[in-house]
Amino acid sequence: MKFKALIITSLIAIFFLLCSLSDSNIDKKNHIISNLIHQSSGEVHYAPIDMNDSISNAFFDLYLERIDYSKRFLLKEDITTMNQYRNLLDDEYMRGTMNFFQMSVEILESRTKEAENFYEDLLDDPFDYKKDETYETDPEKRDFAADETELKEIWRKALKLEILARIANQIEIQEKAEEDKDTSVTVKTFDELEEESREKVRKRYEDWFHRLNKYDLADRFSTYINALTTIYDSHTEYFPPKDKEDFDIRMSGQLEGIGAVLQQRDEYITVSKIMPGSPSWKQGELKAKDKILKVAQGDEDPVDVVDMRLDKAVQLIRGKKGTEVRLTIKKIDGAVKVISIIRDIVNISETYAKSVIIENKDGSKVGYIMLPSFYLDMRHNGGRRCASDIRKEIIKLKKQKVDRMILDLRNNGGGSLQDVVEMAGFFIEQGPIVQVKSRFRATEVLRDRNPSILYDGPLVVMVNSNSASASEIFAAAMQDYGRAVIVGSPSTFGKGTVQRFFDLDRVLNPKDDDLKPLGQIKMTIQKFYRINGSSTQLKGVVPDIILPDYYKYIDVGEKETDSPLPWDEVASSMYTKWGKDLHLAELRNNNIARISNDSTFLLIDESAKRLKKVRDNSMRFLNSSKYFDEKEAFKKAAEKFEIIGKDSLGMEIYSIPFDVAAMEGDTTKTALREEWLGNLNKDYYLFETVKIVNELSGFKK
Repeated sequence: MKFKALIITSLIAIFFLLCSLSDSNIDKKNHIISNLIHQSSGEVHYAPIDMNDSISNAFFDLYLERIDYSKRFLLKEDITTMNQYRNLLDDEYMRGTMNFFQMSVEILESRTKEAENFYEDLLDDPFDYKKDETYETDPEKRDFAADETELKEIWRKALKLEILARIANQIEIQEKAEEDKDTSVTVKTFDELEEESREKVRKRYEDWFHRLNKYDLADRFSTYINALTTIYDSHTEYFPPKDKEDFDIRMSGQLEGIGAVLQQRDEYITVSKIMPGSPSWKQGELKAKDKILKVAQGDEDPVDVVDMRLDKAVQLIRGKKGTEVRLTIKKIDGAVKVISIIRDIVNISETYAKSVIIENKDGSKVGYIMLPSFYLDMRHNGGRRCASDIRKEIIKLKKQKVDRMILDLRNNGGGSLQDVVEMAGFFIEQGPIVQVKSRFRATEVLRDRNPSILYDGPLVVMVNSNSASASEIFAAAMQDYGRAVIVGSPSTFGKGTVQRFFDLDRVLNPKDDDLKPLGQIKMTIQKFYRINGSSTQLKGVVPDIILPDYYKYIDVGEKETDSPLPWDEVASSMYTKWGKDLHLAELRNNNIARISNDSTFLLIDESAKRLKKVRDNSMRFLNSSKYFDEKEAFKKAAEKFEIIGKDSLGMEIYSIPFDVAAMEGDTTKTALREEWLGNLNKDYYLFETVKIVNELSGFKK
């Protein structure tokens, strides 16, 4: 009740604040958003911060990094000019003024125009590729340029490096063609390749600056305000309306639209891909490389989208299921035609749970389930959710008499907390799954209260360094109960916080309704803890069996984000361990015996060391001979690693008959499923995990 009361108090305060706002030369909408975020963060955030000079400094540095990370726009004199606000941003934020923001936008836009002239001038003539010079590609190892001459020199080197990279790639293609006696590839001289590459780089920068010049004040403000919200913690973020819509699509795995992936090329919105099974795919006329000229809603007049920003054009093309959109398109042969498409629900199938059977030589079966995210469609009544889908996959596998199961949560970035609690309950009788701590409440325990078990057989959970949030809750619960063996990277991501969206429109003064929509703020309001009391924040989940990882020697995860909340712990919950012995020591010993002399895992570890070395070496030669020699050395060093994941491992993997029947007649879905099965059979981590789960099923109570 105290939590709700504070929110209500905060919103009332915001309402009266908005009533008192007067017009000024500061954009009114941005002013209001800033004040709303200020008020709500102070009252609702899990770990509010005291605005002071230290926070102002952190805000200042992070904002500079985000507006010019490459250090290819701002000069030292610009930093000096802006430095007058270094210790004043907290005061500006508290007062609701944005003088620094306005000044920074004016400076950045001016420097962007100058940089646009740099690249146009520098690419008019060939560079001197015999000159012995280098370029530092890591901006953190460079300072801002002292003047325009030095800045132009940075641009010259950066452009020269890009052209060298393109020339080197084309030379490699030519050499491969000559080796294969492929006459379809025209062999060109260095000078010809240089001119061609220079023009392609020019085209890339034309497109880039075209997009930069379309940035408006709202885009700039979003960067500014998110530099501040990140100071609270790395997951508190302001979402403009279009970004929130994209987030909902990722979370639900569904969108309402036509199912075409679009890109911006020059002034045109161009189709790059048609999603299988989508309205565009069914209609059949819209194709990749088509250019969209106009968009009309049903019988309404069309809107010209040439030279329109991609995100704004997408908003016109998306729409409710059952509505009509008419696209005026230009085909690759120059023909212009109007295409009518009825919008529908587009399922992004890659985000959904799916399963297969892996059959051992003795005829025993392993059920394999992949869950890419803990999705939950909150936009539609009865919308799709991962817990329900996982239940269906388990039931299907049990009907096929599987002897054991693997649940793959690799690269699963998390999602719905309620679904992870329900899903964990499929594998235990009942009990606590996760502990949640709020700012104003005592630690709350979220429990599975269903005494039934959907699957009680041997279980292995696969994770990696990109398994985050809800994935870590599930893996931690299974590990604490001793219910499953966790297999994977040295540690998971380490995100132990919970966020909630707050709609800023709901507290807007009615007289300012014309400013809607304002967007939403995603705010960290809770931390979650394992049932043993430890937080997964920063530390993640350490698997029971650790496999060599490509990122073993590089810092990754939550600890590498800006302003992560600290690790801590709470009291342990009361829970009863699973009654079966997993024999972890024996499983580890067997695994170590296998991989310590396994050529593939030894290669993976060697590749991880090489990745660390390559990443640390950020200086590049700009002399063509030295550049090509270094590239050839990199290529030869990498050749030995190319065999990883190339060959089939000979596992017997096939789809459940029910799924095969459901795909019958749909050649696209069948082809996609076959491609997935082929990739699984090249997955060395899965290959080793099957061995682990097979051993696990052989152990007795």
